Amino acid sequence: MILALRALGVGDLATGVPALRALRAAYPDRDLVLAAPAWLGPLVELVGGVDRLLPTDGLDRLDRPGGPVEVAVNLHGRGPESHRLLAGTRPARLLAFANSAAGHGDGPDWDDDEHEVMRWCRLLGGYGIAADPTDLDLRRPGPGTMPGGVTVLHPGSKIPAKRWPAGRYAALARELTARGHRVVLTGSAPERAAAARVASAAGLPDGAVLAGRTDLAELAALVADARLVVSGDTGVAHLATGYRTASVVLFGPVPPTRWGPPPERRRHRVLWV
Repeated sequence: MILALRALGVGDLATGVPALRALRAAYPDRDLVLAAPAWLGPLVELVGGVDRLLPTDGLDRLDRPGGPVEVAVNLHGRGPESHRLLAGTRPARLLAFANSAAGHGDGPDWDDDEHEVMRWCRLLGGYGIAADPTDLDLRRPGPGTMPGGVTVLHPGSKIPAKRWPAGRYAALARELTARGHRVVLTGSAPERAAAARVASAAGLPDGAVLAGRTDLAELAALVADARLVVSGDTGVAHLATGYRTASVVLFGPVPPTRWGPPPERRRHRVLWV
């Protein structure tokens, strides 16, 4: 069994896709188990290559993976907590960044300024596993009920500093609507009220507010068939990259050199505000 740990969110999973696919190619005859939050299950299916999801929320605990672990791979962080969590599964081998506090010295050194996609590709490269950082495309979801050809505005973010002011989203929604775009607003259930305020200020109908009304698979389908996505540096932006959907991503305070879309994908525009 190959056990990979990435117990984080949508953007984290999307930026880890090249590394996960490299592990699949390197160990074609082994079960590849991903330790990640259960709610990411629909997106894991769209990544492909993962045999099983081991529900894991953060670093509080890691359940038994159901068999001996031949190789454990830390795609979560620099350690030491994540290193120790994986070491607790007693793997025959641990692939991870060097961390003296965790007693692990054979991996590459961590680089704070490295792009998140490149980080995990370089980690695997340090162990002789080739990973293609451009391999970011996601499988398209099956037929569903989400509208196609819409322009998706995603005003929310778990991190307040990454949120563009609601009034500016409303102004943008009005302008895009005037130019013939069908604008919808997405977000989580707790973000629904904020999305509704943006819609009201922009003069959009109630039906344009999809925040809190889509599950992860439906959100992926919406983005996959969208005309345009505008968001902050959050998971939806990475879905747009994975589906090559035209996007404008508003960055700050984290620079796009660490989390932005690949520059060779010219359908994505970055504004560092």
